[in-house]
Amino acid sequence: MSQSQSFNNNKSNWFNRFLSTIEFMGNLLPHPITLFALFSLAIILFSGIASWFGLTAIDPRPIGTAGREADGIIEVVSLLSAEGLQKIVTGLVTNFTNFAPLGTVLVALLGVSVAEHSGLLSAAMRGMVMGASKRLVTFMVVFAAILSNTASELGYVVLIPLAAMIFHSLGRHPLAGLAAAFAGVSGGYSANLLLGTIDPLLAGITTPAAQMIDPSYVVGPEANWYFMIISTFVIAILGTLVTDKIVEPRLGVYNPKDASVDLDDNQITHLTDIERKGLKYAGFALFIMLGLLALTIVPENGILRHPVEGTVANSPFLQGIVVFIFVTFAIPGFVYGKIVGTMQNDVDVINAMSKSMSAMGVYIVLVFFAAQFVAFFKWTNLGTILAVNGAALLQTLQLTGPEVFVLFILMCAVVNLSLGSSSAQWAITAPIFVPMLMLIGYSPEIIQAAYRIGDSVTNLITPMMSYFGLILAVATKYKKDMGIGTLIATMLPYSIVFFIGWVSLFYIWVFVFNLPVGPNSPIYYQP
Repeated sequence: MSQSQSFNNNKSNWFNRFLSTIEFMGNLLPHPITLFALFSLAIILFSGIASWFGLTAIDPRPIGTAGREADGIIEVVSLLSAEGLQKIVTGLVTNFTNFAPLGTVLVALLGVSVAEHSGLLSAAMRGMVMGASKRLVTFMVVFAAILSNTASELGYVVLIPLAAMIFHSLGRHPLAGLAAAFAGVSGGYSANLLLGTIDPLLAGITTPAAQMIDPSYVVGPEANWYFMIISTFVIAILGTLVTDKIVEPRLGVYNPKDASVDLDDNQITHLTDIERKGLKYAGFALFIMLGLLALTIVPENGILRHPVEGTVANSPFLQGIVVFIFVTFAIPGFVYGKIVGTMQNDVDVINAMSKSMSAMGVYIVLVFFAAQFVAFFKWTNLGTILAVNGAALLQTLQLTGPEVFVLFILMCAVVNLSLGSSSAQWAITAPIFVPMLMLIGYSPEIIQAAYRIGDSVTNLITPMMSYFGLILAVATKYKKDMGIGTLIATMLPYSIVFFIGWVSLFYIWVFVFNLPVGPNSPIYYQP
């Protein structure tokens, strides 16, 4: 064996051991629902212990701030006491029903479900990718994959298999197409031109975390919109370069004998005339809707502007953005369905919405336990005390500058390797890190934007990601001996490049050009 082969084998063994360790650690974790239930119980027990030991912190907020005690001392509230038990029993239901992400996500999903079940989203994605020139096909695959995030699993179920087929039909390696689409759908999870169901979900978790420091603070679903838009193009370009310059050359020329199925049946379904007609009429419907919406916010006296200041900031339009997500997807979706014959009347619309709601059972159970954890954490003051002491530690270590976000993003990326759910991870980390970073001067909006980078870039290389098994199953069609390690090794260059590129973009956008990450989203927090 040559020295080169020995080195490669050692490298491969090390990498496989690393992947096995990650997979083993992830498998040790219970289901996220169980995890939140255990965390809730832990908060109850720890609050009693911390209260008994007299754990406190000095409240850094100015005198007279809502929620600040007269003596300026933050004390732990025990949930093991009689009063604590009463609070748990009487608040269990309202914790769930008042959990902000629950209603906003379900309302947004109702609209998305109409567009999805009518076939509009699938046709639009196919039209974008299959209509691209050979030179632009990689970019359009990644770009379309990023946009597919507005419709939940559409990118995973439809676009990733489609991209593999397209690359194969063009004489390119199908796994390169799969990798490009996977990079856009999963690695670019926090980039988009449109707001989707994840935006109100994360904002609903960030708001109560921010209110530990400022009870009046509200983070809207649009909080990261500007940064999402610019990120869409940056990630699409980076994904294209990694695919064309690193991944595809490494894969080499594709050998059809590696396939586990007959690829002659692997045909691409082009848009039919009726589907093109449906897309055209859906586009007309969307254009009319956007025109009507513009009449309510563009004029200075627009009825959806701020009633007193006359601005778009803090206006009914932004506060009700979830309603417009619902309408923007539902009406064009129904128009498309009516044209192509997938929807005829209100019953079809209701059935589409019902199918999506029936698939949300696990999410609703997750929200119930997540809501209890968030509420318990807030009641006990443990989050605020940890945030105050953590902020003091950062100041002692002189880690109060923008460089603190590199560590924060890196931590989120590492945690994501074992806890693949975006909402689950943020529900656990937000109550600690949002108040902590607010206390050293940063706004909840940019803290959330930074978290979303870390949460996205390692989605590609964690077996804990919910669709990882599906991606592996699609990949084995083209390479029958495809394993987890091979898939992760294929996707690792995207994670590395996305991390470097996205963190650089964040710093340039926020701290060099001082640009907001979204409408009415300040960079710094000022009490």
